[in-house]
Parts: sequence; structure tokens; C-alpha cells
Amino acid sequence: MGEILVKGAEALTLLQRATCNDVSKLEDGRAQYNGLLYPTAGFVDDILIYRMGKDDYFVVVNAANSDKDFEWLRDCAKGMEVDVTNASSEYAQLALQGPNSEKILQPLTDVDLSSMKYYRFARGKVDGANAIVSRTGYTGEDGFEIYVAPSDGPRVFKKLVAGGDVTPCGLGARDTLRLEAKMALYGNDIDHSTTPLEADLGWIVKLEKGDFMGREVLEREKSEGPKRKLVGFEMVERGIARHGYPVVDGKEE
Repeated sequence: MGEILVKGAEALTLLQRATCNDVSKLEDGRAQYNGLLYPTAGFVDDILIYRMGKDDYFVVVNAANSDKDFEWLRDCAKGMEVDVTNASSEYAQLALQGPNSEKILQPLTDVDLSSMKYYRFARGKVDGANAIVSRTGYTGEDGFEIYVAPSDGPRVFKKLVAGGDVTPCGLGARDTLRLEAKMALYGNDIDHSTTPLEADLGWIVKLEKGDFMGREVLEREKSEGPKRKLVGFEMVERGIARHGYPVVDGKEE
């Protein structure tokens, strides 16, 4: 993943203007799923925003979009009292996911995981490394995302799998889980041509918060209804739906 730091007196103003969810609802130690939008209401990216403190936000973006997202936020911030920093090279992210994740991670960290609710986070140590530990993930399972310095990443990873209860897996396995949980993936289900309402992500659109990128388009879509909509389907037999597989109705695609 990519990480962007947004700090300064107008940090909240910038994020409110650039995204569709209401960042003002965040408190310290909480994270929020959000859409970074173009004026067309298409996605620049889907992101997580962590409130580290007053006027201090940690924005997590898709790795392939980190430079694009940084440049977009920097352009949106022109003339504002805010610093936007691309800190992607300063962090490595490890995602420990599954029903046993708390039991596995707790012995390695000084963060009290039992009291951490979904979409909450805390700073602490993981295997002696400075870390941000967040009860988030993109699998639909309980789990944690751990942000450490790149130099600490391999050691923490090896420590997590050393006990034998953790199986390393890649994006293919993650993809099957996030599909089942109806979690959109940028570049597959959403992109610059997709609005949040078309993607059935209306729950992150807060028109009442005031002006923001793409608001007029979303107001019109909400009133008239989107012209297209992302929908899911259920597999009736065992199988894994992969990107690019044909969808067949009888004998026709």
C-alpha cells in the first residue's frame, strides 16, 4: 500500500474537499473508508483515512496509485495551509487476517487488541518495532493491518509465521475473500469512470457535509438514479470467480 501524510491547519478542509465521506466525523484513533474523487465523481482511488491527531491524518492508498494520489492531493492543496507528503517509502504494511489473528498477534505487541474495535488503531510496538496497528483489512474477516518501517517488515513477517499458525498468501487469495465480502477493488470494480453510487457505495457519500469534488454529479445521480450499477452474483457450485472470466447466460456471454 501507499501512505500519504496530510498535516496542517487546513488538513481537514483539504480532505473534506477531495473526498466524498465526512472526515469531520473521525476522532483520534479511528479510521474511515473513503473515496478520493475527480470533479466527474469518478474515483481517483478508494482510500483509508486515519486520524492521528488534530490536523494530522495518515492516508492509505492503493500502492499502484500512490504517486497519482499524492499528486492529486498536492494539486488540490495549492494555496492552502497544509503539508502533503508521500511517505510510501517509509512504511511496509503486513495484513494478518482471520479469526485467530488477535490471539496470534497479541503476544508480539504491547497494544491491547482485545479493546480495539473495528476500524480503530493505535501506535505501539510489534516484535520491538515501532508500529501502527489497525483493526482493518480487505478480506471480510477479523484481522489487523500492521505498518512498520521497511527495514522491520521482513523480521516482523517471519515472526508472525514462525509459530506455524499463519500461512503466507498473496493477492489471489485476498481477492477471493474481498469478492465474497463485496469489497471493491480499484482497477477491477471501480476506476476513474465509476462513481460511488454506480459502485453501490452510496454509504460513503455524505452530500450533507457541504461542497466536495463531484458533489453536483452525485446529487444528480441520487435524484435521477445511476445509469449503471455494480452488482454481484452467487456461485451455485464450488468455484472461484476470477477477473476476466466470462459470464454466461445459457450459451451466450
